[in-house]
Amino acid sequence: MNHLYTEKSPYLLQHVDNPVEWYAWTEPAFERARRANRLIFLSIGYSTCHWCHVMAHECFEDEEVAELLNRDYISIKVDREERPDIDQVYMEVCQRLTGSGGWPLTIIMTPDGQPFYAATYIPKHSRHGRPGMLSLLPWVTSKWREDPGFLIKAAQETVAGMQDGRRARTGSTVSLAMQVQAEQALQKSFDRRYGGFGQAPKFPRPHDLTFLLQRYAMTGDQQCLAMVETSLQMMRYGGIYDQLGFGFHRYATDEKWLLPHFEKMLYDQAGLVQAYLAAWLTTGHDFYAATVREVISYLVRDMTAPEGAFYSAEDADSEGIEGKFYLWTEQEITTLLGDAADGFCAAYNVAVAGNYHDEATGQLTGSNILHLSPTSAFDVAEILAGEGFSNERAILFVERTKRTRPHLDDKIIAAWNGMALSALAAAGRVLGEGAYIERASRAADFILTEMRDRDGRFFRRYRQGEAAVSAFSEDYGFLARGLLDLYAADFEPRRLVEALEVAKMLRKFFQDPDSGRLYDTPSDGEKLLIRPSSSFDGAMPSAAAVALDVFARLSLLTGDLQWRTSAEQLLTALAPEVSRYPAGYTQLLQSACWLLQPSREVVIVGSRGEPLTEAMLTIVRSGRQDQTVVLFKAADDAQAITELAPFTEQMRPIGGRGAAYVCQDFTCREPLTDANELARLLSALPA
Repeated sequence: MNHLYTEKSPYLLQHVDNPVEWYAWTEPAFERARRANRLIFLSIGYSTCHWCHVMAHECFEDEEVAELLNRDYISIKVDREERPDIDQVYMEVCQRLTGSGGWPLTIIMTPDGQPFYAATYIPKHSRHGRPGMLSLLPWVTSKWREDPGFLIKAAQETVAGMQDGRRARTGSTVSLAMQVQAEQALQKSFDRRYGGFGQAPKFPRPHDLTFLLQRYAMTGDQQCLAMVETSLQMMRYGGIYDQLGFGFHRYATDEKWLLPHFEKMLYDQAGLVQAYLAAWLTTGHDFYAATVREVISYLVRDMTAPEGAFYSAEDADSEGIEGKFYLWTEQEITTLLGDAADGFCAAYNVAVAGNYHDEATGQLTGSNILHLSPTSAFDVAEILAGEGFSNERAILFVERTKRTRPHLDDKIIAAWNGMALSALAAAGRVLGEGAYIERASRAADFILTEMRDRDGRFFRRYRQGEAAVSAFSEDYGFLARGLLDLYAADFEPRRLVEALEVAKMLRKFFQDPDSGRLYDTPSDGEKLLIRPSSSFDGAMPSAAAVALDVFARLSLLTGDLQWRTSAEQLLTALAPEVSRYPAGYTQLLQSACWLLQPSREVVIVGSRGEPLTEAMLTIVRSGRQDQTVVLFKAADDAQAITELAPFTEQMRPIGGRGAAYVCQDFTCREPLTDANELARLLSALPA
């Protein structure tokens, strides 16, 4: 057992029995490296990473590799999900030195922590031009002993380049023209046959899809809608979707969405719920709402902790084989389904020889991944009818529960739970599912009470009764946004109070008061090579994009223009980066619409349970809320809302019944006392 035995991270604990003398990212590890003048071998990954498992089995469980590491290096393991700040810094190192990145991420550093070598997966033996551990480690050791100045200089140049890249750039302004450029770039990379963007591998990237839906709402461009619908349909038909237990796998290794890497991440489920929900609001096709309900049922069943918050992920592997839990032979299905097998196999493309190819060799494995064939024209009734076989799917699902499940990463991440809050609250609001809102509320209460320190600041991770790791800007940002979305669903004033409290900490500790830039780490946090600042929207929206949304919405909800100033400063700071490649900032561009497009505030005033008031609340809850914020000034909460939003002080019920006050561009209309008139007005206002 090495130095990881006291850790709570599932990823670190996966390596606790390695013969490698691993340390966690701690000062004693760096102190020992400096004292012994030994190089540092840094390995970064996460518990559900398939290739992390492969490298661990091949190298870190191997005695020969361990002997080299233990003799000449101080070895440090980092869970990128617990410490995204460290991952962000050294991923930039890898991209600078190699032109690419990924996980497992491998960095070799001088004893004082200066990086000079980077790679991703490294095999034990050299092959295909890739150096193996048994040749790489002795070579680097020898270079360090014979010519340390060479490696030190290389490290210093790497760090200097990173620091130069942090110098403030000016001269650009985020505008609606950048939205057009992003849309055009997505059109160029769109796969018109299978959906998605670019070639294999294909990632869901739900914020690209919600961006295109926003563009469709603004312009009526049918091509934007077609790109979204094709992508959402093909993902739902494909092997990237768990056709029996629901939920989406991480990404597809092929262009058809058939062959996935099988891990399931909480943030993917949350983001895709939002995308399918937005598609349902746009089109009214029940197919999308049905998918939302299915994914949420998976989250409730398999990803919910007893405390009410949500776990992080499920692994791709079981019994050491990727996808084994999800794959079927034709004979297994025939034995289980009997006479119904032929129809099921035809519908779900099950073949005697299998349809699942080995990723490395491309050979058929004899196993099948269940998937539906795409239709040339979208017909909801046809699709839903083709997705019959509910009894047969139930039989297979029950049989599957007897298999060894993939590893569950049961840590609770604040940021990812914030995403889940937004998804569940929005789905509950739009679909009229109070149970979803209750789930979101319970998760929010857990984070707000159990994942804070004595000063009220948040921790990023909770596991086995321990909250640890100071939260990052994405944790504060996603949590604040989740609380705002929860307020939009249940209109409990305390949620708005909580969102304000979290957002104030986000602004105080993470936004530079001079430049307006948002950093990943707090101003009083651990000092790394650089202070990371992430603005690119990757697998998840960036913290900056979410903070921009939060700041702008709070300005409208409270009437406090300081929040708008914070939003404008942040957008100005990011403009030079966005201008270089707008398509990489699709969530940020959506958030920017709060500042660039006409926005509106709707204040409903009345008593809970009063028919007209409830009818108006139903209208504002169930529709799209692009550039629209809603306040409910209930009779029993009137003072609380007036204190939070002083501009509502003179807004009162009319004739003892509910009234709606609609304000746009700092001008309020005469109050409405007819629900149908409110619906007509909101539908007529420009998006």
